[in-house]
Amino acid sequence: MTPLATRSPAPSRQDTPDHIAGLSLVNLAARQRMLSQRMILQTVLAASGDAEWLRAAQRSLRMFTESQQHLQATTAQLDPASARKITETYQGPRGVGPVVQAFMQLMRSALDQIEVHSPRVSATTAELVGHTDRILEALNTATTAFDEVAKAHSDALMKELVGIVDDIQSVAKEAKVVSFNAQVMAARAGQHGREFAVVANVLSDITSEIDRLTRKAAVLAERSRGR
Repeated sequence: MTPLATRSPAPSRQDTPDHIAGLSLVNLAARQRMLSQRMILQTVLAASGDAEWLRAAQRSLRMFTESQQHLQATTAQLDPASARKITETYQGPRGVGPVVQAFMQLMRSALDQIEVHSPRVSATTAELVGHTDRILEALNTATTAFDEVAKAHSDALMKELVGIVDDIQSVAKEAKVVSFNAQVMAARAGQHGREFAVVANVLSDITSEIDRLTRKAAVLAERSRGR
């Protein structure tokens, strides 16, 4: 397993398997939990000699492996704080990386033994089933970490959005003052200020629309922040 700290480029969308493309990191990490349990069940059924279940388990293992590699590679695209959190989750003193790696190795071993009808299949399968709680707990920990990273990223974006809305509102207020002053000057100029008055009125309409849109954006931002 490639260490999470290695800043290798994440796969592009074109290079990403179909079962990964479009999934958020949180959803992908959560799906690993489901895949781990599915693989264990498929392997137990395959151990009875069913070739179809063996092929299904092999497909699930490939999906699990590709997804795990993708999750690790995405640290290169995260901000430093988020990357450190995910690295710590997998490779820290109590990291889940070794548990996930051991599970994958045991799964490969079990499937290889089933394929060649090894007499060790029963023992390896029993060992694999014994890993059920450990791998599930490890993947729950990883999912929580990705969820926290996603929430922190969402909060940061929301804070930036609120700041942008505030800036736009400030500009709109200044534009309103300019528009009002222009209308006053146009009125004083009488006939000579008619064309200037048209421009001032258009500016007033524009600033009113900007004000309306920024208020709407502010409401949406506040609503999203309260979720």
